[in-house]
Amino acid sequence: MKHYFMDVMGYLSLLIYPYKLSHFFSLLFDHIASRRFRFLTHNVGKVLLERPFYVIGHKFIKYENFYSHAGLRLECWDMYQGIKFNPSIVIGKNVCFNYRCHIGAIDNITIGDNVLVGSNVLITDHSHGYNDQRDCHLSPANRVLYSKGPVIIENDVWIGENVCILPNVRVGHHSVIGANTVVTKDVPPYSVLAGNPAKIIKTLYDNE
Repeated sequence: MKHYFMDVMGYLSLLIYPYKLSHFFSLLFDHIASRRFRFLTHNVGKVLLERPFYVIGHKFIKYENFYSHAGLRLECWDMYQGIKFNPSIVIGKNVCFNYRCHIGAIDNITIGDNVLVGSNVLITDHSHGYNDQRDCHLSPANRVLYSKGPVIIENDVWIGENVCILPNVRVGHHSVIGANTVVTKDVPPYSVLAGNPAKIIKTLYDNE
């Protein structure tokens, strides 16, 4: 009986609130939320963010134009555990993020032009603590944020699903990072990477 009732309610909802109408209003509210984001970041570039999305530190984010599916997290931490930071996230032209991407900075993360990012990707320039004996008696949330260095992703990079790009890494232009890869070191241009930790499995172009 319960399933029948829910089927009826679902069918009636399509009559009262058709899919095309719900899609129209969803897109409308996405555009409104994206304009709010643009005003708060003081940028003039084009942006479209599907809701929900989460932002910390609007004033530290710069971009030219990008699009994101739902679930994007952009976090610029300028203060944590009483320690001040000078974070920045810079996003170039024609960048696309798929669902549930997380970008967190206390130093600098720069993403170049024409970068395609798969779903569930983490790009971070910091960690909770130093990962040594100084942290042994502190819970992870109470450890200081520490950055080994910025993350630079050059132009025309394709980042697959579930990839983690960790601090102090430069990803060279026209590289491809396979799904589930963990990047801990610099990546030469035109490289194809896979694995944990990442290994170069192919070079797309030999410029020698």
